[in-house]
Amino acid sequence: MSGKPKLYYFNGRGKMESIRWLLAAAGVEFEEEFLETREQYEKLLQGGSLLFQQVPMVEIDGMRMVQTRAILSYIAAKYNLYGKDLKERALIDMYVGGTDDLMGFILMFPFLSAEDKEKQRAFIVQKATSRYFPVYEKVLKDHDFLVGNSFSWADVHLLEAILMVEEKKSDVLSGFPQLQAFKARISSIPTIKKFLEPGSQRKPVPDDKYVETVRRVLRMYYDVKAN
Repeated sequence: MSGKPKLYYFNGRGKMESIRWLLAAAGVEFEEEFLETREQYEKLLQGGSLLFQQVPMVEIDGMRMVQTRAILSYIAAKYNLYGKDLKERALIDMYVGGTDDLMGFILMFPFLSAEDKEKQRAFIVQKATSRYFPVYEKVLKDHDFLVGNSFSWADVHLLEAILMVEEKKSDVLSGFPQLQAFKARISSIPTIKKFLEPGSQRKPVPDDKYVETVRRVLRMYYDVKAN
């Protein structure tokens, strides 16, 4: 294993994108190996690299880590993005968990039929504006960051989610002035700003090629339905 973390996943967002975001926020360079064939995936399976027979998988610090949440927690702790004490970590976990729930509705979106995509788009916007964004709007009223007085994994995760929801409805933050200010503030942090620039390892909105590759390699996600 090289000195840089190495990410094994598809050339697209999926469950790996939050890992890319967090590494980038920490200013950590990483390498990627994209899964393009069933044979690549089976080689990882046969080699014992995928503990639960699934990706994402990240090689870091001599480990082959699987399970997205475990990978993210490790990166956050390693690079001081996980609060200063146990209570702050608990708050970060709460906010990340809520944001994860919202992002889960978006993760399935590329695999839906055209009809179901329109239903899901409305569902995503409704959930974001009625359940999730109001929570963060209230928290940010008196704070620049979600937890404590410092930048954390929770902030990175929320910005990623905001941008994803804006791809479904560009003016979704119109009723949330604190979130608008938060978005501008976090986007201006140098490592985040760099990741948002063209040419970074941030992945675009999933397209048909990504969907076809995931289905071919994993042999699943053929009959996904809207919420």
